[in-house]
Amino acid sequence: MSKFVTEREMEFQRECMKRVAARNNGQTAFVDTYGCQQNEADSERMSGMLTEMGYVLCNSDDADVVIINTCAVRENAENRVFGVIGRLVHAKRRNPSQIIILAGCMGGEASVREKIKKSYRHVDAVLDTTSFWRLPELILGLLEGDERAAEINTVGGVVEPDSRIAEGMPVSRLYPHKAWVSIMYGCNNFCSYCIVPYLRGRERSRNSEDILKEIREVVADGCKDITLLGQNVNSYGEMTGEGLDFADLLAKVAEVDGDFLIRFMTSHPKDTSKKLLDTMASNPKIARHLHLPVQSGSDRILKIMNRRYNAESYMELINYAKKVMPDIVLTSDIIVGFPGETEQDFEQTLKLVSEVEYDSLFTFIYSKREGTPAAEMEDPTTPEEKSDRFNRLIELQNAISLKKHKEYVGKTLRALVDGEGRQGDHNLSARTNGGRLIHLSGDKSLIGEFVPVHITQATTWSLVGEIDKGLMNGVRK
Repeated sequence: MSKFVTEREMEFQRECMKRVAARNNGQTAFVDTYGCQQNEADSERMSGMLTEMGYVLCNSDDADVVIINTCAVRENAENRVFGVIGRLVHAKRRNPSQIIILAGCMGGEASVREKIKKSYRHVDAVLDTTSFWRLPELILGLLEGDERAAEINTVGGVVEPDSRIAEGMPVSRLYPHKAWVSIMYGCNNFCSYCIVPYLRGRERSRNSEDILKEIREVVADGCKDITLLGQNVNSYGEMTGEGLDFADLLAKVAEVDGDFLIRFMTSHPKDTSKKLLDTMASNPKIARHLHLPVQSGSDRILKIMNRRYNAESYMELINYAKKVMPDIVLTSDIIVGFPGETEQDFEQTLKLVSEVEYDSLFTFIYSKREGTPAAEMEDPTTPEEKSDRFNRLIELQNAISLKKHKEYVGKTLRALVDGEGRQGDHNLSARTNGGRLIHLSGDKSLIGEFVPVHITQATTWSLVGEIDKGLMNGVRK
């Protein structure tokens, strides 16, 4: 059974928010977010708590409170964050009372904490991913000069992950029409290249009723695009004792009244079931998009990665998804140049990509993460060879993406206008049911609305369309 933060503890956090608000006089706060959708969801909750504490949210390093919510998946992400932290020393000099907090995945790394303590003394506190619900307590302690507040979730300098789930935190969502809803936290997979299980802890699932309550609230607020989040959503429910798996939860979410689309990130192939794909196929509210990270097409490399599936079983899932949902949009993650990858291994990846024909890919050259098994593996492949493979993969995928996108030209699709555009004369952007980006023109009041879009052009990375005004009333009902 998942364990939850007690109501008494949450009441203490609410009291801390009130105490900070009582002494606050319109001060500002900035939450600077890096990394995945889960980090974005965490930032929205921290922003909600800051708002309750009386802070005015802004987008400036000169804010009275600056929280850097970090990603630790790749080394270059950490290097970028340290650059940001270094820059903040100037803001601290201008405003010595400024509070600077490092949060997120990097906050769970002992080496990062030690580096912050020695080299970045203008940072006031470090908060890991399992303890961000204690932000009000942390800020109140810093305002009152409590030096122990800076070590709120450490014992003797060693991070003590909190394996509980906190419910009832306020949320300040970045977009009124889009919502991230975390359904679980942590990861049990221990892929050999990934640091996440060491930083976010073991898997913990939220109770389904708490999730459904949040879904109903965001739908009532007018949200049209809801993404369910977890490091591996397919293993949802294993520890709740409710007898529900992820497919069951999806079906329940789809029963909530309202006009909205459900998306989810991320699925692990070893836990993806035909039951899940059947559930997607039978519910029009569930987006026809499956992001199913394969990482490599080589069974040998997949075994070294500790992925616990092979190319054949992966293709069985892909083919079944195409069978029950012919309009399915498929995306994936691929790592190029994993330690020990040979040219033959890479050719198997190219073969799989050609067979699947993904709509798009997230591609990465392997980045060593200290503390993971892969970091200790021999890596004889030269950077030049890795770059060559990476470029060949990109070339193949770009050709496939362009081919797939051209198939949309001449069709009229129901799409959600999700923001202002930045593509030439097109002042709006929209997303198809399957998550494809459309550039179009129209009144900004359409943001957050479903509209019919006639696709006129296609590029490798996006579509171009025009709003079909003759169909507007039928689509927006």
